[in-house]
Amino acid sequence: MTFKPLTRDEVAKRVAQDIEEGMYVNLGIGLPTRVSNYLPADKEIILHSENGMLGMGGAPHEKERDMDLINASKEYITLLKGGAFFHHGDSFAMMRGGHLDLCILGAFQVSERGDLANWHTGAPGAIPAVGGAMDLAVGAKKVYVAMEHVTKNKEPKIVKSCSYPLTGLACVDRIYTDLAVIDVKPEGLVVIEMVPGLSFEELQQLTDAPLINATK
Repeated sequence: MTFKPLTRDEVAKRVAQDIEEGMYVNLGIGLPTRVSNYLPADKEIILHSENGMLGMGGAPHEKERDMDLINASKEYITLLKGGAFFHHGDSFAMMRGGHLDLCILGAFQVSERGDLANWHTGAPGAIPAVGGAMDLAVGAKKVYVAMEHVTKNKEPKIVKSCSYPLTGLACVDRIYTDLAVIDVKPEGLVVIEMVPGLSFEELQQLTDAPLINATK
């Protein structure tokens, strides 16, 4: 069968559907920042940015950009009514203190038990970029990962064991990729959704770790 992977914006939109009313949420660098553009207007969801902001909104139109309103990815954002700024240290205290309901991070690799590698490939000359990822991975009540299912070289990003330096151990609760939505459970990686036209067998071929099919 033929299938079409989701675009990065489509992945972000799918993640946004699962964020619950009243949640305090941090969006990681890269694909996760796009989630802010797809949050429903009828839900109160408070976005946190580690550079010191609560109540972050989506991307502004080009003419409405404010040089003082950027997220941790250095991208222009908006501030919703009631939003607040605060010290960088206070922001990390929120992250480390268990005050965030959810963080959504990108990843280089996720293991079958939910280990996360997203700050360094370990390659010579690669620039490490840990940011607040370690603090978020252990401090948030839930951790979702949003990423492509395979690398540009078609290597699986969901693996039995991470080969890159780890960000956190057994911290990932759910994985959203351009091919599937996968829950990390004690019994293993449980596939709950796949893109139309993709068979479970094809998905497994693109995944290093064993999968459990819950879409039947």
